[in-house]
Formats: sequence, structure tokens, C-alpha cells
Amino acid sequence: MADTDGYQEQLENDAQFLCSDQRMDTELVDRLVLQLNRIYPQILSDKEAHGFRNLSVPTKVRLAELLNHLHRRGEEACLEFYRALHIHAEDIYFSLPTRIRRREMADLQQTNDVAVKSNHERFVLNDRGPMFFLSCFSFVVGIAILCYYGEGETLRCTGGFLHCSAAARFSKDAKDVFVSYAEVGKQK
Repeated sequence: MADTDGYQEQLENDAQFLCSDQRMDTELVDRLVLQLNRIYPQILSDKEAHGFRNLSVPTKVRLAELLNHLHRRGEEACLEFYRALHIHAEDIYFSLPTRIRRREMADLQQTNDVAVKSNHERFVLNDRGPMFFLSCFSFVVGIAILCYYGEGETLRCTGGFLHCSAAARFSKDAKDVFVSYAEVGKQK
């Protein structure tokens, strides 16, 4: 069943289930008929509603006739039947074969989307490329060297490194930090 199936086709597929389900009792069929008659009199007139509420006719027969009538009335009538069923018998509505298939298809589609997404994410850690990784790695190595050699009395041994690093393609703030460390080292 595709998502583009209309309510008429869904009602045709669900009709056998609805007619055989024990939960579709006389009271529920009457509530559905009244809902369709009161709210949508263009779908189910008073005369038609009276015929579908006739208690001398077995409930299963009345329900089958109602479903055939709605199917003949068109898409809007079938849609309103499904709305009424959803309002008055949510458990039956969600156990309809077309609803179950739709839910299974949605779950399958969601599972496929997650699998494709996780495979893509597994191989792509970030979208910045190898130069971003190398620049971050170089920056961390530079800071580690600075900290290691900077614990002595002076920073003379790292002075040339700091000036060289400041000339590299770092941001203005990073260059200022490197130059200030180099100048502090020269003053001591």
C-alpha cells in the first residue's frame, strides 16, 4: 500500500476486517452513524441514517451496507468515517490493516534512514577536511612545546619557535599570544 492510496481504497481494504471485528458492536455502529449524520448531513442524510440504525437488521449487515454506501459517496465520506472511527474507537482505528501497514512502512523507512545516516556519520567525523585536523594538531603540539620549555627561568629556547608560529596562518588572537610569550621570554 502506498502513501498515495485514497481513503476509498483504504476503506475497501479495511471493510472485511471491520465487518468481522467483534468490537464493532451495535452501539459503536450507531455512534458512527450519528456522528456522520449530525456533523456531515451531506454524507449521511436523516433517512439514510435511520436505515443504518434499524435494529431489526443485524449489526454486521448494517455495517457492511454503511461501508458500501460511504465507498460509493467518495473520498470525503470515507475520510469522515475514518475520523469518526478514530474519535469513537481509537483501538479499532489503530488496529486496521491499512494503519498497521502504514505504520510498518513508516518504521521501515525510518530504520533505513537511520541506517544510511549512521553509515555516513561513521565515515565522516567532520566535514572540515584534513587541513583542519592538521592545523588543530599543530596548534596543540605548539602549546605542548611551549608549556614544556616555558617552565624554565626564561623562554629563550622557544623564542624562535614562537615568532615562527606567529607568522604562520593562525588567527590574530593566537598570533598575539605567541608574540606575547616570546616578548616575555626576551625580557627575563
